[in-house]
Amino acid sequence: MQTRNFGGIFKVIPKNNKMNNELIEQKSWWKRNWKWLVPVSGIVLFSLVIFFSSGMGGIGADLAKAYADTELYDNALEKVKSDKRITELLGEIEPIDKMAILEGQVKYSNENKTVNSTIRILGDKGKARMDISADRIKNEWNYTKINVRIKNPPELKQTIEILEVE
Repeated sequence: MQTRNFGGIFKVIPKNNKMNNELIEQKSWWKRNWKWLVPVSGIVLFSLVIFFSSGMGGIGADLAKAYADTELYDNALEKVKSDKRITELLGEIEPIDKMAILEGQVKYSNENKTVNSTIRILGDKGKARMDISADRIKNEWNYTKINVRIKNPPELKQTIEILEVE
């Protein structure tokens, strides 16, 4: 061993001058992250309980069914497109996109065999909402009501009944 003087500070330096190669033990993932994981997990769990107990889970399920069942909207849209009053007022109607279904309102009942729905439709000349009531019989939608509520332009604001079955 040697002793060296560094400005009044004496330091003992080992002769072999090798570094200590002991492994530094790292804390486990849980010990490093529990402080944020526990509160975040609690908040997520609490939010899910509130979501499903408030009935919003049913609305989400209805939207998912409607999103997956495009036949319901495509057939109704064909009936709307064939009405001359609609084409005169709204022009050529665009196909229904998936966002229109998610933005709309959907309510399934009667063990998912009856649906009441409202979605937006767009034409060259204006916007409207299409109201649909339908029953599923033998895997086919039978419409009981199809109405188009024209919103824009405001001077053409009206409701046109396409189909009404009593």
